[in-house]
Amino acid sequence: MALDRWIALIFITFCCVYGYLAFFTMDQLLPPFMQRNPVWPSTFPKVLSVLGIIVGLVVLFGLESHSAEKEPSATDINYRRLHDYKLGQALMLLGLMVAYALMLRPAGFLLSTTVFLFAGSAVLGERKWLRMLLVAGIATGCVWYLVQEVLGIFLRPFPFFMGT
Repeated sequence: MALDRWIALIFITFCCVYGYLAFFTMDQLLPPFMQRNPVWPSTFPKVLSVLGIIVGLVVLFGLESHSAEKEPSATDINYRRLHDYKLGQALMLLGLMVAYALMLRPAGFLLSTTVFLFAGSAVLGERKWLRMLLVAGIATGCVWYLVQEVLGIFLRPFPFFMGT
């Protein structure tokens, strides 16, 4: 089975689990006055899971338009030469994203976001360390200011041990 069909199978599995949670577990704790509403908090996740399953099945069964089996063009991903792509960088970025998500609360927004942007640009090949640090710091500060002060959404700026 081709790589796109394996990915579609994994995607269908994820959508089935997501759909199960949306259909059977999200609405159990709704207060009685909300149970009479036509739109519940689980409506959008239900629609997403059903549409995801449909799209995954289309890819899995090969119903999307395919030209005859030929060598991929330069812009297509060649599954036979997957080892030629920079998978190490992609996996390192995914690891950085997971670490960022785990460190956001204990390290605070400013530190974790600055380190994530700095490390991400280093993984992608940037070598001007001072510029990377300056851009990461300014971007983090601007985003924190906009979310905290303009939108009024609290983001813990500093690590937990530095107080509230």
